[in-house]
Amino acid sequence: MREKAGLAGRSAVAHLPFVCVLAVAVWIRVVAVKGYPAPMWFGDSPGYLRAAIELRPGETRPSGYPLTLWLIKPFHSFTVMVSVQHAIGVLTGVLVYVLVWRAARAAWPLGPDGDAGRWAWRRYVPGLIAAPLTLPVLLPVHQIALEHMLMSDSLFTFLLLAAVTAALWRRRLTWWLGALAGFFAAWAALTRSAGLPLVAVILVAMLLRRAGWRACAATVVTFTLPIMGYMAWFHAEYGQYGLAKASGVWLYGRTADFADCRVIKPRPELAVMCPKNSDPRMSPAFAAMWTRDSAFRDIPGWITGPTGNELAGEFAMDAIKAQPGDYARVVVRDTFRSFEWERKPYPTPWTWLQYEFPEGEAWAEKQAVIAARYDPGGGEPRVVEPWAGRMRGYQDRMAMPGTFLGILLLGGLVAALPHVRSGGRWRVLGPVRHWGTGALLPWGTSLALLVIPAATADFDYRYVLPAVPFACVAFGLALLPPPRRPCAAASPVEPGQSEEPESKDPEEPEEAEPEGAATSG
Repeated sequence: MREKAGLAGRSAVAHLPFVCVLAVAVWIRVVAVKGYPAPMWFGDSPGYLRAAIELRPGETRPSGYPLTLWLIKPFHSFTVMVSVQHAIGVLTGVLVYVLVWRAARAAWPLGPDGDAGRWAWRRYVPGLIAAPLTLPVLLPVHQIALEHMLMSDSLFTFLLLAAVTAALWRRRLTWWLGALAGFFAAWAALTRSAGLPLVAVILVAMLLRRAGWRACAATVVTFTLPIMGYMAWFHAEYGQYGLAKASGVWLYGRTADFADCRVIKPRPELAVMCPKNSDPRMSPAFAAMWTRDSAFRDIPGWITGPTGNELAGEFAMDAIKAQPGDYARVVVRDTFRSFEWERKPYPTPWTWLQYEFPEGEAWAEKQAVIAARYDPGGGEPRVVEPWAGRMRGYQDRMAMPGTFLGILLLGGLVAALPHVRSGGRWRVLGPVRHWGTGALLPWGTSLALLVIPAATADFDYRYVLPAVPFACVAFGLALLPPPRRPCAAASPVEPGQSEEPESKDPEEPEEAEPEGAATSG
């Protein structure tokens, strides 16, 4: 009994670095809720809240997030809502830790009885590697501010990471893990449409990991059924199948950055869509969508009407076909904006400031009307001192530059190169195999989360933050060695004998994998 208690104590100490990070993360979120009991509003917030109150699919965006707000609605409390979102943010950091920790434990396994024996460092190294990789997820102020907003991004990040976690949990996935991956991926796609193509990344990674046809089929089924069910609901409400009524509008905004009607030569009916921007402080996409220069102001139904959406989609495709080089240029440019050291006033002089905790209170009448239907007494933004001052002081010191995200993504590529030598042998394709069966999925997801908005809408700083957890996981999985069999840690090592059993040749049949081996590939 004493030995078991000692083993449990040592295991708890091994997680102490992450417990310290987690304590700070929870503390600063408590400060945020005490200082700002109501959520921070954004331009999309009233639409999300209205869809939650009326329980109907949104016209411009899928309604996965409003469905979550609807589930919280019986509490009639915006404070509960932001607390739930902060809890989701903390759980996202926990998933990052678990994925990297399991991979490290599989790389340096303990003995059969959970005893590290003379190799005591094996017990503590996984936590020392995994805990620092949760820092960019749990502590930067912009991650915390995004959780505090009446927006879908923090929920979307958690759901997508849950799908990736299920897909990486074991090398040979069971069908129910594949089903979980598909279900969470579908929920993420219904929360933000940028998640829709990412199920392809998950399936490719599963095939490379030889997940088996049952797991892959379960992923496809559990992803497809919720999407089809939502489209049927959308059809019952609006008479058309889709996830939103503005599918072509966002791409039109993207092409406004480079579209030249002298090159495109649109047909006369499309000429009204030629973009204008009379205020250079605003990005062309923002001007084309939301300002007095927007062509949609003269089109019946605005951006959600069938005419505007059809014209916008046709013009966008014509622009891309006529100017493919210009389109590629703006996609690459806006992808690399994600890695800039300092934030700039983009897409407008005020948008980027909405992602920070404010000094004062601002409240619009239309926000008050819709908020009263959800929480009759708590929707108005409030700044409660001294907690709000502490939160702003933290904000001044704990912002993570985008350059760190670039370093994580680059590290997620090059960290696999040392694995060219494994088990005492040189293997040319070793880094490719190691990376493809481990880091590929989170790395590809992280990059896709940066490229998809740049290719289909416009750059925005809140689109960068969901990519961070996946970059952290990818770096950890690429860095760690492949899984090893559990060693007899208590037995001495004979002279001339390798500390680790020699890794098997890839050509040889595999035996049962150690627990947690799946995460590192």
